[in-house]
Amino acid sequence: MGYFDSFGISASGLTAERLRLDIVANNLANAETTRTPQGGPYRRQTVVFAQRLQRALHGWRNAGVQVTAIVQDDGPPRTAYEPDHPDARADGYVEYPNVNVVNEMIDMLSATRAYEANAAALQATKQLASYALEMGR
Repeated sequence: MGYFDSFGISASGLTAERLRLDIVANNLANAETTRTPQGGPYRRQTVVFAQRLQRALHGWRNAGVQVTAIVQDDGPPRTAYEPDHPDARADGYVEYPNVNVVNEMIDMLSATRAYEANAAALQATKQLASYALEMGR
């Protein structure tokens, strides 16, 4: 396993966590969206990660994490009785997205911590490579 393999592994983690933060931001931005082009309220999205490890075939090359899918949460929408709302049903209830702001904040903190950990690992690898180059002088 070379230095560049470690850089690639950390970079894959940074990329994956960045996408996760983007999805959380999109969920928070659409927390009150009652109308989408597909019809109905916005549906919460989540990111599915998978391990990318091909050690047996190619050493550590291409190891890390990858995003395999962005899936919609099929949980029921929140409903509120607001008969004057333009998107209210005939019974006066409005369907709001199934986005829980507290859960999104927890996901955001988790993604931020994972991003920071990957950045720290990248920085440590870079420092180690720098020390190795100085020893070679």
